Amino acid sequence: MAKSKTQFSCAACGNVTSKWSGRCEACGEWNSISEESPLSAGPSAASLGHAKGRSIPLTDLRTEEVPPPRTTSGLAELDRVLGGGLVPASAILVGGDPGIGKSTLLLQAAARFADSGLKTLYVSGEEARAQVRMRAQRLDLTKAPVQLAAETNLRDILTTLEAEKPQLAIIDSIQTMWSDTVGSAPGSVSQVRAAAHELTSFAKRRNMAVILVGHVTKDGQIAGPRVVEHMVDTVLYFEGERGHQFRILRAVKNRFGPADEIGVFEMTGNGLAEVLNPSALFLSDRGTPSPGSVVFAGIEGTRPVLTELQALVAPSPHSQPRRTVVGWDGGRLAMILAVLEARCGIPFTGLDVYLNVAGGMKINEPAADLAVAAALPADTVVFGEISLSGALRAVGQTENRLKEAQKLGFTTAIAPKGGKAPTTEGMALKRMGDLTTFVGDVFGAG
Repeated sequence: MAKSKTQFSCAACGNVTSKWSGRCEACGEWNSISEESPLSAGPSAASLGHAKGRSIPLTDLRTEEVPPPRTTSGLAELDRVLGGGLVPASAILVGGDPGIGKSTLLLQAAARFADSGLKTLYVSGEEARAQVRMRAQRLDLTKAPVQLAAETNLRDILTTLEAEKPQLAIIDSIQTMWSDTVGSAPGSVSQVRAAAHELTSFAKRRNMAVILVGHVTKDGQIAGPRVVEHMVDTVLYFEGERGHQFRILRAVKNRFGPADEIGVFEMTGNGLAEVLNPSALFLSDRGTPSPGSVVFAGIEGTRPVLTELQALVAPSPHSQPRRTVVGWDGGRLAMILAVLEARCGIPFTGLDVYLNVAGGMKINEPAADLAVAAALPADTVVFGEISLSGALRAVGQTENRLKEAQKLGFTTAIAPKGGKAPTTEGMALKRMGDLTTFVGDVFGAG
């Protein structure tokens, strides 16, 4: 049998090499490569001889499966993101920045699920049990029937799960777990991969739901190998800015519900509180509208959300003007500025441009293009995609966006032409075909 060779892997991207280097050739990260022993390989096809495996049962596409039962937590925003509740034997990965509130959210969720009748086990690998109890006391959750453990040894955790047979296990976090069958340090690519595989497989075999907490890198991606995100059924990101009290729980993958669904929470002294009307919250601090301020009617998953975009253009003292963006794609902003300059004759040479999405919200859809290019009166919302030719393209769920704006008192909306004409009773809707017409009509310039 061939002797196993030592290998080196990058903790940032999972790239495997045969020798160590200070900088990863795949992702460019510095000091992220560590030595580890490779996972043991199974028996080769030659060693199996003529042994045959079992026959796999096959079905056709017409087979009707019973929808999986769900357990609701009572936290409407969490249940929404999960697709209607927690599914048995599901594996969920929750990632977020340090200190953003992941442990607080999951301790509150554990208490709610336990109160609803699920036998729940919370395993902390980062805090002692006394620290978790202090948090539970601050959140007034000490009466919840949650079983608590503080352990990082994967073998001991699996043995405990086998004996206790919980219906939900929360592991905080997957980067702190270590398996004695893998010869590398906790948090390495091999350890994270092995721990995630063992816990996910155990959950499937025992019909137990498991929630894994994952650390994130400086780029906002969950640390460790990307294969972990493929192993689990659902991947959630807990987002927010330290300076804002708003927190967004976003589903980027969900086998049991819609992806890109969001739940909105507010961080308070008593933990995370649900926000049932995010639009009203994101616009609550909006003062007297000024040039460079606009309300964008967006869609997050299945829910319409209104957010305020703020832009500032100022003369640049530098030879290379700055383009600073918070909450949106910086490359998309550069494209919008280029289209405004080339198609509408609005120069940005020698000007710094700053763009901010108020409230710590992050916007990903191209429907925000037209809002970024606009500065409108207080009673107007805007949405639409801008093409490189300067044409305005229609976006989906126009009617839902308008209904949400009308509910909050907006009386005028600007949207691209095309698509099905929405019902806009009580709201003035201006539909435009290109950016030049938009600039001329709204700003009185052509």
